[in-house]
Amino acid sequence: MATNPMQRKARNSFLLGMITMLLIAGLIIAFLIMQLMSKVKKEQEQLKASVQAYVLNQDVSSGQVITSDMLTKQTVNRNLVPSNATSDISLIENYALQDKAGNDIYTKYDSENNPQLWVKIEGVEYKVFQEETDNYYIDKNKRNNQNTDNKEYLELNSVPLVAKVTMKKNTLMTTELLSKSDNPVQNDVRKQEYNMLVLPMDLVTGDYIDIRLMLPSGQDYIVIAKKEVTIPNIGGVDSQSTIWVNLSEGEILHMSCAIIDAYQVKGAKLYATKYTEAGMQEAATPTYPVNASTSALLKNDPNILEKAMNEIAARYNNTNASDLRNNYINSAVSSQGDQAQSNLETNMQESITNSKNSRKEYLDSLAGVID
Repeated sequence: MATNPMQRKARNSFLLGMITMLLIAGLIIAFLIMQLMSKVKKEQEQLKASVQAYVLNQDVSSGQVITSDMLTKQTVNRNLVPSNATSDISLIENYALQDKAGNDIYTKYDSENNPQLWVKIEGVEYKVFQEETDNYYIDKNKRNNQNTDNKEYLELNSVPLVAKVTMKKNTLMTTELLSKSDNPVQNDVRKQEYNMLVLPMDLVTGDYIDIRLMLPSGQDYIVIAKKEVTIPNIGGVDSQSTIWVNLSEGEILHMSCAIIDAYQVKGAKLYATKYTEAGMQEAATPTYPVNASTSALLKNDPNILEKAMNEIAARYNNTNASDLRNNYINSAVSSQGDQAQSNLETNMQESITNSKNSRKEYLDSLAGVID
């Protein structure tokens, strides 16, 4: 049957439109397939370039114990992280601070944002305390607001890791940023209280300090190196002048000798300097030479461990230390004449009075808490 020109034209237009639509659809499909393949290829390349690493999920201070709850695993670009951030992942991943029973030790912050260690045992949370000898324990009576001690020591499954430097949240973790908290504490270590030191304005509990003696003649000696400080809290306020530090028997006598020298020499200053990054910085080497009577006491005192006696004798009985003592400190004391004894008596009595007052305020604050 013959078709008229109008029908033929309409059919041809329809067929042309269909072909055009099919071509456009084909091009779109081809474009989408190319885009999809490009995206898949890019994702595969990113996957190859991505690695797993641990980052901090909170700010951490230098010297702070690292617990597992501080760490979060993230996928990061291999090119944007140091190589040891990926090679150390298994070491960090396998680290978990726990007691021998498998209870995780974790970090919580008090009202003043100070980090504290806690452990949950049989569903009950206990604050973890640390003794001067680095032993960890919990006290169930303190949790129950009882006044008597009931220490239960915790045996840890690994040596705690501490931060070498202060780090911000999202810092990539590597073993270079961590160190083991494995400082052995000798049996003769005692907590000592001092209230005659000139302290840094911003000194807080947990800071590490050197104690130094500066003489008016310009000599400046390191008496005690890298000691962690505790600031007594009196009536809810940190003491302005008193600190607690853990010292060995030899270090106690060493400090006593420096205090006597500082008291006898008018214008001398016994002061503390703070470490900026305690986790990374090594302890300074003490340079203060003790006097002959203190040296003899260190040799003869039966309370001093043999190791401590040998170390102290080797440090302070050499020729250089003796020359320093005779040429500078003894001469500075002698130059004060009769005034030296007066300075000693006045300042010693002032120290005793300050110590008694600080102690009374501290005990009164404890009595207020108990009441």
